Amino acid sequence: IPQRLARLAAAAREETWQSRQQLQTQQREVARLQEELSRARQDGERWASALQRAQREALEREAMRGAEQARQQELIRDMKERLLELLREKDALWQKTEGIDTPVPGPAPRDTGLCSRCHKDFRLLSRRYSCRLCQGKVCHACSMDFGKQGRCCLICYQQRHPQAT
Repeated sequence: IPQRLARLAAAAREETWQSRQQLQTQQREVARLQEELSRARQDGERWASALQRAQREALEREAMRGAEQARQQELIRDMKERLLELLREKDALWQKTEGIDTPVPGPAPRDTGLCSRCHKDFRLLSRRYSCRLCQGKVCHACSMDFGKQGRCCLICYQQRHPQAT
């Protein structure tokens, strides 16, 4: 029996030693995992801070873009208003200079007529244009140039682009 007890005591000591080794290994593993958790939390806080900063910067950029777009729209509106003012001034000046034109002797114009808007005679210096929208005959002062698409009368232009008036 004493040998049996000695074997049992030795087995218990061995089991205790193994349990202590496992406990120490598990404690080291827990410490390592706690360090990783701490680092992960710090990384998470840094990422959250960076995300908030990026969101704040994006909102600021969006606000600046909106303000710039509003300024550009106001500038466009002002430019359209100025364009119409200049067109009216040009029309008034054109009509004032109409009587100054001296007829040049030469062949009679093939197609005589009046501008459908200002009723000015078409002559050598006052060319007739056909409105691409209503097909009315208008002078240079009463028309808008659309480049390759041709010209249209101011009435059709204002109906097509009411924001320009």
